[in-house]
Amino acid sequence: MDSLPTPTLLAICGLAIGVIVGAVARSARFCTFGAIEDRVLMEDSRRVRAWGLAIAVAMAVVQLLNVFGIVPIEESFYLSADFGWAGAIVGGLLFGFGMALIGTCGYGSLIRLGGGDLRAFVVTLIIGLSAYMTARGLTGVLREAVIEPLSLDLSAIGGQGLFHLVAWSLETSQATASFWCCLVVVGAILFWCFRDAAFRASPTDVLAGSLIGLAVAAGFAATGIWGQDPFDPQQIESLTYVLPPGEAIVYLITFTGATANFGIGVVPGTILGAFLVAAKKRELRLEAFDDAREMRRYLIGACLMGVGGVTALGCTVGQGISGMATLSLSAPLALASIFAGASFGLHYLITGSLREALASFELTRRIAPR
Repeated sequence: MDSLPTPTLLAICGLAIGVIVGAVARSARFCTFGAIEDRVLMEDSRRVRAWGLAIAVAMAVVQLLNVFGIVPIEESFYLSADFGWAGAIVGGLLFGFGMALIGTCGYGSLIRLGGGDLRAFVVTLIIGLSAYMTARGLTGVLREAVIEPLSLDLSAIGGQGLFHLVAWSLETSQATASFWCCLVVVGAILFWCFRDAAFRASPTDVLAGSLIGLAVAAGFAATGIWGQDPFDPQQIESLTYVLPPGEAIVYLITFTGATANFGIGVVPGTILGAFLVAAKKRELRLEAFDDAREMRRYLIGACLMGVGGVTALGCTVGQGISGMATLSLSAPLALASIFAGASFGLHYLITGSLREALASFELTRRIAPR
């Protein structure tokens, strides 16, 4: 393993972790939008609580890795001093609405693709291309001109982590602030998750949330340990499903002059994991668009997710779990905006009325912990 180039090694790690999360999601129906639908339409919070458990597990392990000096999590872009509050809100709303138009997120599209859904193949392509354009292409010019100037510089307090803010406010060390922030947040999430009897009685949801959380932590461990090559340092990151599909497309097109990375490995790994489970459960089947109207809706939704996900610096997994695990201030802002956009989009699809859809912002309150 030591003889492999660092990017290749991390791509292999991403592939392995992707297989795990793909298999878990396909087996346990671990889906953000599905969780929102269950909560809003059926008042069933089990899948939302599974998502919360994934956040708590990932956060606890990642913060432990940081405390023991195994992974320098503060070097992650989630904790940079540039607090993009506007991008988190605008991008999150766009991503959430696009997710509702399709019925799943970028992560869920790869899971569907593993089962033979051709619609998901088209969605993945559009998400990847629109995300890549927003990060490094033409659409990125608009993002840099409109969104980025609104960012706040938090270098005075050390970064945009919750523990940075607490340490600065209470004039204590960041290590102490990190410990107590992690303890309080993880404890609150776990209490909310397990206070529900239906969730406690659902071992599938409990196991799925735990495994996804561990997988996210494993991603940070891989990039934080093997990625710290003094001759070829790599970005400390974990699972996210917006920009990596675009990077994977570019990698396939420019293979001889391209370099693999962790995210590029995660994409095929997730598809493979979902495929293996779908094959075992005999759920493999080709699915296509019903008509031109459905195809148009999917294309618009995929484009909104690609643009919104990069603007928000992550998706339901990228910000919703990976970002939350770092105690980043932008992560809960982006996640709340995604939930609001998805609730708006869900009610728009049901009613066909913008006026009725606006009521979804009130319904978003029903998704919140209680």
